[in-house]
Amino acid sequence: MITELRYQVRDTVRPLAEKCGLSVLPEFADIVVFAWLFFTALQVGISPAISRVVFPVSYGKANKRTRKNWDVHVVSLVHALIAVALASWCLKAKSLNDDRAFGTYPDASFLLAIAVGYFIWDALESIIHFSEVGFVVHGKQSTTFLRPFVHYYAVRFLLWEASTIFLNINWFLDKMGKTGSQLQFVNGIALLTSFFCVRLVWGGKMSYSFFVTLNGVYTQVPLVYIMVYGVSNLTLHALNWFWFMKMIGALRRRFAGKSVKNGNGTSKIEN
Repeated sequence: MITELRYQVRDTVRPLAEKCGLSVLPEFADIVVFAWLFFTALQVGISPAISRVVFPVSYGKANKRTRKNWDVHVVSLVHALIAVALASWCLKAKSLNDDRAFGTYPDASFLLAIAVGYFIWDALESIIHFSEVGFVVHGKQSTTFLRPFVHYYAVRFLLWEASTIFLNINWFLDKMGKTGSQLQFVNGIALLTSFFCVRLVWGGKMSYSFFVTLNGVYTQVPLVYIMVYGVSNLTLHALNWFWFMKMIGALRRRFAGKSVKNGNGTSKIEN
């Protein structure tokens, strides 16, 4: 029954996928749908059930809005862990390394289908609850994964999610009454370090290589591909810098303190 359902999903989306040039989608449409369903179920059912038991105070006694945000962060954390693990697995794929523009790899396509399912969930969540437009853009840009083009870079850009792990932990520490704690400070350093190294430094290096690859194949693909992928890359990098500056500002406010004198004349920081 499940196998039949999978093929029905693939056959249903095939005409639209072919019309939109998303040639990877038909073979992995069921993964996209199942991923979206999984992340939705995680938000509305699995996370609430488990969180009430494991965190009876932080979650169980929280208001409705906090519980909703908690469930959203659980989904984000789970996706980040999956994405980083699978992306790391795909880094040495020979077919991707041999052809950075058009190379494909089944495990990479599987990963990208999961990512698209998640980003669709993320975009819908942002639209429904009027969240930041950046997440809507992020979700929309992810659909470019569904073409057999630059999967080498798509896998590497998904490693950006490494910083999302620490971002979610930081949020959970807030809700667990650990705001300003040493644990949150250490996690904050890990967050900024991973974000800067993975998204801005290594991501910038990959972005440069990405545009070199685009320049090398611009005569082999429609101009719209170059424009869409180029603009998408620049947009995501702009969002990375925007979010990085926001994180720095938030951490500064959180750990800001004033220097006061102890009885022995030395200084200490009060939060």
